[in-house]
Amino acid sequence: MTENPLRVAVIIASTRERRFGPTVSAWFAAEAATRRDLDIDVIDVATAVPTAGLGAAPEATAAIQAADAYVVVTCEYNHSFPGTLKNLIDTHFVEWRAKPVAFVSYGGLSGGLRAVEHLRGVFAELHAVTVRDTVSFHTPWNWFGEDGRPLDPEGCGAAAKSMLDQLVWWGRALREARSASPYAA
Repeated sequence: MTENPLRVAVIIASTRERRFGPTVSAWFAAEAATRRDLDIDVIDVATAVPTAGLGAAPEATAAIQAADAYVVVTCEYNHSFPGTLKNLIDTHFVEWRAKPVAFVSYGGLSGGLRAVEHLRGVFAELHAVTVRDTVSFHTPWNWFGEDGRPLDPEGCGAAAKSMLDQLVWWGRALREARSASPYAA
């Protein structure tokens, strides 16, 4: 591992029964874990947000606060992102500031990209920076084998590398900037 790796929280957004999010997230977290410049935490919204729907579990809050950067793994519900993810985002406010956010999306024909576009506006309001490149799976159940691995590991692996390279650049730049001077919101 490199000195002072970037701490990245991978957030699994889906909470529905028989959700596909854990499959996509497990693949992505494994891809990210092969990099020496990253230290990965996984936050599952299904267990991070109490059933009452208010607040977040203490371990999720600590991981969000400690992160230098985030990757949101989201599905698309009704042309947008899950409401439980919005609750997690809104429960935290200053934790997102001046930090980069990347997206891995999945869904039907749109591959979850409509959810990503909605999330970009939400994170901009929180003074977070979203990276341009995403990883997107259109009809993901056709892209993953029964073992949970992608059928075309090279294609999605290349997309993940490109996105993570951007996330690392922004993460380092913003971490250094926050260290030199507190962010003024």
